[in-house]
Amino acid sequence: MSDVVRRYTESVDVDKRLWREDIRASLAHARMLASRGIISTSDLQDIQRGMAAIAGEIESGNFKWMSEFEDVHLNIEKRLTQLVGDAGKRLHTARSRNDQVATDLRLYLRDTVDEILVMLREFHARLLDLAEREAATPMPGFTHMQPAQPVTFGHHLLAWFEMTRRDAERFSDARRRINRLPLGAAALAGTTYPISREFVAKELGFDSLCENSIDAVSDRDFAVEFCSASALLMMHFSRMSEELVLWMNPRFGFVKIADRFCTGSSIMPQKKNPDIPELARGKTGRVYGHLIALLVLMKGQPLAYNRDNQEDKEALFDTVDTVLDTLRIFTEMIPGITARPERMREALNEGFTTATDFADYLVRKGLPFRDAHEIVGRAVRRAEEAGLGLSELTLEELAAFSPVVEKDVFEVLTIEGSLAARKHPGGTAPDRVRAAVLRARELL
Repeated sequence: MSDVVRRYTESVDVDKRLWREDIRASLAHARMLASRGIISTSDLQDIQRGMAAIAGEIESGNFKWMSEFEDVHLNIEKRLTQLVGDAGKRLHTARSRNDQVATDLRLYLRDTVDEILVMLREFHARLLDLAEREAATPMPGFTHMQPAQPVTFGHHLLAWFEMTRRDAERFSDARRRINRLPLGAAALAGTTYPISREFVAKELGFDSLCENSIDAVSDRDFAVEFCSASALLMMHFSRMSEELVLWMNPRFGFVKIADRFCTGSSIMPQKKNPDIPELARGKTGRVYGHLIALLVLMKGQPLAYNRDNQEDKEALFDTVDTVLDTLRIFTEMIPGITARPERMREALNEGFTTATDFADYLVRKGLPFRDAHEIVGRAVRRAEEAGLGLSELTLEELAAFSPVVEKDVFEVLTIEGSLAARKHPGGTAPDRVRAAVLRARELL
């Protein structure tokens, strides 16, 4: 094999990340082979001794990865044979690199999902602490990026919780399909040796077996599904990031973010740039690209295994790194977000955000909603021309638009009145927000 072909086909620089999973799966396979009398107890002991030595070498940085052995699997096997002789050569009995790599990848992703779920739980806990603290802090809610109706900052943060709680559900659901054992499928047709796949599944904590040997070695649905769940999670972080970038802008000024998550400008000393949200927004596109790359990688492959699948790992590993880093840093950043209630209230007063409350008031007085909608539109136009808020118009001015208007109208035109009125489940009333935080904590 020429040097250029060797460089083109080797993957060890990428897949050596799987060394822990490869050793775990190999040891489970060896114990199964010994239990079935396929290798001797002495061979098993030699394999276990050799694998312990290899793990120590890798952890200490003394293991020599060699490109001529192509991948993580052959590198470990060759070193094992150097250390323990023929026992190392017997390890590969009744398996292929096809089912070996599929098993390693599933172990790796299963552990990654578990780590993501733990980190999401911590992210949620800190998010709920902030939401509880800001449960009664009024801010404008937006539609079409225009001020719409009053909400509380805590209520808005709980929307972030709901978004990412669905992500946790998706990862948990994907884990069930990840956690199926392909080992035993060998190259594609199974093996003639009297193996016990159930033994290996129990040893490695798999819930079930991949039921078809051809599908077991050729399937990468579990990797695509992981990347899909990751893309949705990153989409949610990107939406949060966009809001944080906007809210930090002096034109909004709704929040401050701790200095350690921002940078200054190389030329403008007054700048405080929201680098972390901006980078998360950018890295989201990177994860989307990896999802598409895996889908394209798989779309034209006939059954069963093809060498194309070697190309799945760079996309998968970078997705894992990006998601874990983003989760880690957002979890640290959430307590560093400080609300600026005075700026939020200023924005509320600019956008006639209690107009809907005025319309609802008229409906309760007996007017059809469409008539009330038209009346309030005229009142807003009048207030806008006068440079006033709705609540700053006099009772006489408001009553001129409809005779049903009485002095109790000012109770619904206040920000606090608007918030308190939305006290149904899922509403933005401060008491409801606090109750929602308690419910969310129970879910965690």
